[in-house]
Amino acid sequence: MTFLVDSHCHLDRLDLSPWEGRLEGALSAAAEQGVGFFLNVAIDLEHFPPLLQMARDDARIAVSVGVHPNETEGEDPSVERLVELADDDQVVAIGETGLDYYRSSEDDGGLDWQRDRFRRHIQAAKQTGKPLIIHMREASDDTLRILREEGADEVGGVMHCFVEDWAVAQRALDLDFDISFSGIVTFKSAKALQEVARRLPAERMLVETDSPYLAPVPYRGKPNYPAYVRQVAECVAALRDVPWEAIAEVTTENFFRRFASARMPA
Repeated sequence: MTFLVDSHCHLDRLDLSPWEGRLEGALSAAAEQGVGFFLNVAIDLEHFPPLLQMARDDARIAVSVGVHPNETEGEDPSVERLVELADDDQVVAIGETGLDYYRSSEDDGGLDWQRDRFRRHIQAAKQTGKPLIIHMREASDDTLRILREEGADEVGGVMHCFVEDWAVAQRALDLDFDISFSGIVTFKSAKALQEVARRLPAERMLVETDSPYLAPVPYRGKPNYPAYVRQVAECVAALRDVPWEAIAEVTTENFFRRFASARMPA
């Protein structure tokens, strides 16, 4: 059976009011669109326990552990702490982690703390053998440099919500990082990203929503939901002149190969 995987979403942050606060409502709406699995991505450690419980309660959900580069409140984890929390069958990845220079800058007192945190996540990934989920915003050179310096190609991972051009994509591919397309690929202004979607080897792509953020056309500007990964897949399919089912099949296969400890639902 062909189904889509939402390879990056934040289920604990969805607006569930259309379903009277029930997560199952959002997951059922996704299932109606052919979405059968969800990677629930952590951005801090304070909210990690309920994320982990979601994965334990539902075989369609896996979870990651990590602290987003823009998170300045809460626990700043050590390598040992990340390794400890990742020691669970439901945890399939380390992240999201990376660098974000859009909301933070050197003028704010330097960004060494962000780069240091990123290196800790890479070290934890290498110790656990679990792939990385990378957040990269206006920081492509430093992100790729640190991945290379820390030997992140030993574990590889995914460049989540990729927005860069083909040259940057090639550098990420060379480090064994796959490219994940979000709703941004559906935006008319995303010409360079659409070119990446056309050129990328099929075996190196994933699709995601990053919900509740970055809803695709025709929902742009509204709350995003895992069901809308279908629109992302359809857009990539149109750019590559193939049926959307072909994108569903290959990206699902890619997901379970990359996140090898994730269990495909029966």
